[in-house]
Amino acid sequence: MRDERSNRRARAGLSPAERTLRARLAAHAMHARHDSRQTTAAGRQAFNERFERQVDPDGTLPVEERRRRAEHARREHMTRLALASARTRRQRRLAREGGEVA
Repeated sequence: MRDERSNRRARAGLSPAERTLRARLAAHAMHARHDSRQTTAAGRQAFNERFERQVDPDGTLPVEERRRRAEHARREHMTRLALASARTRRQRRLAREGGEVA
């Protein structure tokens, strides 16, 4: 509890730019000490398992078929994100240019 309070006080004295720099320092230090693939392995595994549960909630499909379908579900998800991003970029560009936003 005491450490938590002192951390809050230390953060309160930093500007947003200083907090950003401090976070960047910590990230560089972590990546200098550890392999990026290892530090993100658990997150990637959970992300991929999400798609396996989505395509085979009961776990009845053969492993290879589940993985194949999960890969397509992941690609669908990423493509949907890319489409939303493209639409947003177009709308922002049109708004800047004074064009009509559809």
